[in-house]
Amino acid sequence: MSSTALEVKDVVKTFDSDSGPINAVDGVSFSVGQGEFVALVGPSGSGKTTMLSILAALLTPTSGQVLIDGQDLARMNESKRVALRRNKIGFTFQSNNLIPFLSAQENVEFMLRLNGRLDKTGRLRSQELLARLGLADRLHNLPNQMSGGQQQRVAIARALIHAPTLVLADEPTASLDTERAFQVVETFAALIHENGRAGIIVTHDLRMVKYVDRVLQMRDGKLVKVIEDRQEIMHLARGE
Repeated sequence: MSSTALEVKDVVKTFDSDSGPINAVDGVSFSVGQGEFVALVGPSGSGKTTMLSILAALLTPTSGQVLIDGQDLARMNESKRVALRRNKIGFTFQSNNLIPFLSAQENVEFMLRLNGRLDKTGRLRSQELLARLGLADRLHNLPNQMSGGQQQRVAIARALIHAPTLVLADEPTASLDTERAFQVVETFAALIHENGRAGIIVTHDLRMVKYVDRVLQMRDGKLVKVIEDRQEIMHLARGE
């Protein structure tokens, strides 16, 4: 049994609107273990993107708890949350936010540089990650010398390089063709499992859930279903 890396306890996120307060996330609870890869799915407006932003320590929940390695995000001031994001969380969103004047390898190594951990081992690790993501021949290319899909894979490598406890990915295959998307998510899953990270992927493409260990379905801000059965997950991935 893997140790718990992430624990979400009765999280609520309320936003004000003209018609009154709206719970974008409404009483959500779940946990993710080390070496576990989970998909967070649901229709547009279900709350999954807000939930992901809370897990990334970019939004503070209105109530409830989010614990990463037992550390409660709600009890941290902003400087401590920044430090936790830098050390414990890896994330890639639809906008890959690569630094335009750094090469692919330098972009990946940037997280190590921020944490004062860039050494020979880190440089070799960045090359290895990029190679596993099909970018061995792009190490020295700038972002504008790569396709959108290649840039997204650089962002995925950057999310993994500093050995975070929690890895978050928001639609990481949005700019990839089907064959490359399958390859990237399969490799992503393998890296999560091999390195004992807790991984969460938000995706609209249910075909990608074939690589995850569990599926969390959200609707109207609530967690409405947790799918753990392997056969049921494969049925979902096949659209059955």
